[in-house]
Amino acid sequence: MLTVSQISKGFGQKTLFTDISLRLLRGERIGLVGPNGAGKTSLFSIIMGDMEADCGEIELERGTRIGFLPQESAPAGDETVAELATSISPEFTKIYKSLREYPDPDSIERIEAIERFIELDGYNLEAKAKRILAGLAFRNEDYDMPAKTLSGGWIMRAHLARLLVMEPDLLMLDEPTNHLDLETLGWFQNQLKRYSGAILTISHDREFLNAICGGIVEIAHNKLHRYVGNYEKYLKEKAEREAQHLAAYNNQQREIAHLEDFVRRFRAKASKATQAQARLKQLEKMERIAPPESAADTIHFKFPQPQRSGQRIVTLNHVKQAYGEHVVYEDLNIEVEKKQRIVLVGPNGAGKSTLLKIIAEIIPIEAGTRDLGHNVSVGYFSQQRVEVLNMERSVLDEAMDRTSGTGEQSVRSILGAFLFRGDDVFKKVKVLSGGEKSRLALVKLLLAPPNFLLLDEPTTHLDMPSIDALIGALKDYTGTLIFVSHDVHFIRAIAESTTQIQAGEVTHYAGNYDYYLRKSGAESEQSGLIAGLKNARPDGAPTSQGKHQSVSAKERRRIAAEERKSASKARKQAESRVAKAEADILKLETEQAELSKQLEDPSAYADSEAAKDLNIKAARIAKYLEEKNYEWDMAAEELNKLG
Repeated sequence: MLTVSQISKGFGQKTLFTDISLRLLRGERIGLVGPNGAGKTSLFSIIMGDMEADCGEIELERGTRIGFLPQESAPAGDETVAELATSISPEFTKIYKSLREYPDPDSIERIEAIERFIELDGYNLEAKAKRILAGLAFRNEDYDMPAKTLSGGWIMRAHLARLLVMEPDLLMLDEPTNHLDLETLGWFQNQLKRYSGAILTISHDREFLNAICGGIVEIAHNKLHRYVGNYEKYLKEKAEREAQHLAAYNNQQREIAHLEDFVRRFRAKASKATQAQARLKQLEKMERIAPPESAADTIHFKFPQPQRSGQRIVTLNHVKQAYGEHVVYEDLNIEVEKKQRIVLVGPNGAGKSTLLKIIAEIIPIEAGTRDLGHNVSVGYFSQQRVEVLNMERSVLDEAMDRTSGTGEQSVRSILGAFLFRGDDVFKKVKVLSGGEKSRLALVKLLLAPPNFLLLDEPTTHLDMPSIDALIGALKDYTGTLIFVSHDVHFIRAIAESTTQIQAGEVTHYAGNYDYYLRKSGAESEQSGLIAGLKNARPDGAPTSQGKHQSVSAKERRRIAAEERKSASKARKQAESRVAKAEADILKLETEQAELSKQLEDPSAYADSEAAKDLNIKAARIAKYLEEKNYEWDMAAEELNKLG
């Protein structure tokens, strides 16, 4: 389906890759990995035709449709969320939008638009788009919102929905998990597992690659290597391959040294000259094994440790917090003790980031109290932290600011772990990208850490070696830590206890993430259920409805009763929709029969204008019948599922 043949690409003195080739078959799922700067996104751009290779060819089978999700800054204009999610082709986008532009149901333009909409299977595509948007945590009322009013992360979700609706032959995804919470990520992974097309994805999320990929392609040291299996298998096979290569190289080097020593010792000796010459020819003909590529050094370092705190770190009593009318927390009570390592989990909009901001005093609380313990100093990391950077300093000077006892070389090593390498450390802060500023702010925080760290998605702009460096640093950290992350590998490495937040309700689990999954039943939710996602909101402000899960028998009985009540209500609503659709269909069929009689009467054509009106009315009723029959099908299908 896709063939990359001997592609090379460089920028100035820097070579990204040389003579790389790749073949992707239909239905294959390949993860593209490698250090930042290796050329992964550039290879995507070359395949998409947005960038020219220095040499080589890209071949696609005729008719192959590609769907592409960039890492950042997907476009959004005046279209609504639903229009963006259904923009699978220019024609469909135009027709779908035109239905809103012709509100008069009797206009010829609207009738013609509806007719073409039906021909393009528009009603099914619209319903499919709304199901996918719901899976990505959009609410019904969000569908008609202008997409450009959403945050960047939610715009990316809308584009992700568009690609899943489109179902192209090849999905090319550049860091698709960056803007997804854990629950939505589980839903998305299940969608990709059932996806029939091929997938080529760049990702720094190990668990994501393990879940969906059957092969890994690595770009490193200007070359491309392909491995069979998921990411864990790739790591194992790569280590075995490198060990075999090193052994073969060392054996050959020993043989070369032995032959060269013989030649050096005996080529001038008449009795041994012939043998020396034979060994010299053997050396000349030998196919030399290339030396092992120098792997990126695994950086191990220790950050300065913070001063000791008291046993109690922070206490929240009866805290209330809201965004306008949307209540986030009604009666929040939390106590955090020294050296705890807590991960906050729950859908986007549940209140995780809000809780971090409350603790860090970034936002004021409406009611209740927040009390810090003895000798507690708080450090909060989020995108907003970049505001504390001095834009006129160099990266190195900014990192060295306020550090004590850490030499320049050590700081440069730490900056290297967070992707500031070589001359990058002399760049002015003001010229850095948003992601680079975020990484620099993280370095500054860890170079002079307080004894209570609050981290909101610290791995978003890091590659895998940098994530490992951060994990190593946090494992050595002696203070208290609360964090939010969608990187399951990072969570499993760091978290020792888990706090679930859902619709403002807080449940504590005295165990790591896997313990939480077992106890909460979240594994079954991540297998495809989207319970709780209805409360997630694109504007980040959760509703005050919904309750968290509990493991108690009483709570399970209460939830079961609520579910039965909710199911009964949903069944009644579906029955009502079916009945209404049937009544509308019956009424329209009656009108259609009467119009048919009139049109069969020759006298109806005596007045040409009257005849024209009758035909327009007949066409309009026919289209209405199409719509109502579709509504009946959808309602009947829902009723059937509800039993």
